Amino acid sequence: MTVLLRVPPLGDLAAAPFTYPEVGATAGESPPGYGLVTRSVRVGQGQGSFDSCTNALLGWEVHRRAGLGVYADQPRATPGAVVVVVVGVGRWGVVAPCRVVHLLDEPDRRGFAYGTLPGHPEQGEESFVVARETDGTVTFTVTAFSRPGNLLTRVGGPFARRTQDLFVGRYLRAAAALAQP
Repeated sequence: MTVLLRVPPLGDLAAAPFTYPEVGATAGESPPGYGLVTRSVRVGQGQGSFDSCTNALLGWEVHRRAGLGVYADQPRATPGAVVVVVVGVGRWGVVAPCRVVHLLDEPDRRGFAYGTLPGHPEQGEESFVVARETDGTVTFTVTAFSRPGNLLTRVGGPFARRTQDLFVGRYLRAAAALAQP
């Protein structure tokens, strides 16, 4: 975990190993040994809301609107894209490198998942999915499995969980705001 804000070169992270073995598991069953978070919110109704939310999500805008600094090697989430999200103020912050492990691109479900890379305070994966139900209701779901990735997050267990929960709530509120056509 980096506390002084210094984003590592994105090119160096493209070949970095994931920090957990269950890469891609957010697409199925969550693996044992991790904390699990799944939260959803209704963000709108109809094709316009679905498209607006999807475009904001894939263009990293949900993350930015949630209050994170976003440094990505691609303007949109694509398989293999590297993104470093930063939580902090000024030159101080926590740097969290990730790489997109899969993209979901179905007519009524779109999104992506990314996994943690070296330097991230946690180990695990997070997925972000926009779905349109048959009645036109549009929902946004965040699913994550994670465990502490270093001594600070192990010692700060409850605080680290609370921080993750705080940002999941921010993602949900951002998606709802961005889903308006």
